[in-house]
Amino acid sequence: MVIESWKPEETFKFGKKLGEDAYPSSIFCLNGDLGVGKTVFTQGFAAGLGIKEPVDSPTFTIVKQYDDGRMPFYHFDVYRIGDVSEMDEIGYEDCFYGEGVTLIEWSGLIREILPEQVITVTIEKDLEKGFDYRKITVEGM
Repeated sequence: MVIESWKPEETFKFGKKLGEDAYPSSIFCLNGDLGVGKTVFTQGFAAGLGIKEPVDSPTFTIVKQYDDGRMPFYHFDVYRIGDVSEMDEIGYEDCFYGEGVTLIEWSGLIREILPEQVITVTIEKDLEKGFDYRKITVEGM
């Protein structure tokens, strides 16, 4: 599935729709360059889960857990991870295989520990179509 977003509000709205449709133990791998809109998408996703508290990127903490939605939400940003073994220290398996939903930014860095069944969301810019244009590709649904 490919979605075209022409402004951040549309990216948020699409993230929200996927959050509304998410189910326990689902894993979303969110990929895209810096500044492409991953945080806006994630904020929409969290809103779709019913999360009211502010959501930002856990770049320095690796994972943030939100419990005020309809199920736990585990938001990973593995951009700064040095070695995949660091994920064991975080207890990633409890998140991946628990009762919540997991969203992982920069998931390619931990590919070897991802389950076979993941939903991959890739966000790309195309400046020829406009500064706020985003192409959002979803695979695995």
